[in-house]
Amino acid sequence: MFRSALKLHATSTAALTRSMSTAGQKIGFIGLGQMGGNMAINLAKAGNHVVVFDVVQANIDAVKPHGKVEVMSSPRDVAANATTVVTMLPSTPHVEQVYLGKDGLVHALTKSHFLIDSSTIDPGFTKSLAGRLAEEKGATFVDAPVSGGVNGAKNATLTFMVGGSDDAFAKANPVLKQMGKNIVHCGDVSTGQAAKICNNLALAIEMVGVAEAMTLGDKLGINPKVLAGILNTSSAQCWSSTLYNPYPGILENVPASNGYKGGFASVLMRKDLGLALDAAKSAEASVPLTSAVHQLYNMIVNQGDGQKDFSYILKFLEGKKE
Repeated sequence: MFRSALKLHATSTAALTRSMSTAGQKIGFIGLGQMGGNMAINLAKAGNHVVVFDVVQANIDAVKPHGKVEVMSSPRDVAANATTVVTMLPSTPHVEQVYLGKDGLVHALTKSHFLIDSSTIDPGFTKSLAGRLAEEKGATFVDAPVSGGVNGAKNATLTFMVGGSDDAFAKANPVLKQMGKNIVHCGDVSTGQAAKICNNLALAIEMVGVAEAMTLGDKLGINPKVLAGILNTSSAQCWSSTLYNPYPGILENVPASNGYKGGFASVLMRKDLGLALDAAKSAEASVPLTSAVHQLYNMIVNQGDGQKDFSYILKFLEGKKE
């Protein structure tokens, strides 16, 4: 009993030490959208002094009340005021502008800087960016895209897929643990991006499969809730049915039951599928289903529904507008 108590005390002490060592830093954060804003809030709530930049004032206003948050006027100013910087941006061009643009991070970087990019972007660009920042500035860069959605960002339960050296991963880990639950080292720089686009292509294909099944079942006269229950307890069980069913009314608190608002926009899924296609072409990999699903999301975006959640594919297949 004494040994158990001693072990428990040691474990608690170790946890406290980790907590004390990973909070209270000065951390830069650029990109305060639905995902980045919640991630930055969690860093602030953990006791860090968070130095932020975003081009949308409303995003900044949403983060400011949650702790010690200091607003900067450019990415360069963020780097001038914090040596650890996290970025969470919509696309490769946005990342390029924030890092290498006129007022980009690069202009204030030193060998002391540690950069974590949680955007989902082209793996090839990620690798070249990391190399350039290391060669020109001596800065360390890791890619750490996420999975878990807005709720994961709010609740600090995200999965981070990290690409970088062993030492860089060890340095990133305490920062990422304040925003996520599962921190996975995928390999060298850019492998985090590779893991993310592979995950998202599988997710998109899975969602289309569930949407097709639910649509067909409805037309054949099966009660959608009955069919969903069968899918969720049979060999077709998957996240897109169990936790994110695209049929309205099956689950509460998912976009399908809220007019397909919020969640992960179809335009972003189209972007990620495009990244997967580019990567597959470069790697000479065959991805016929990815190509077909990319075309479907391209049509959704082109008909003006790109901001609807990617589960909107069900309504698209039904031929209905929500």
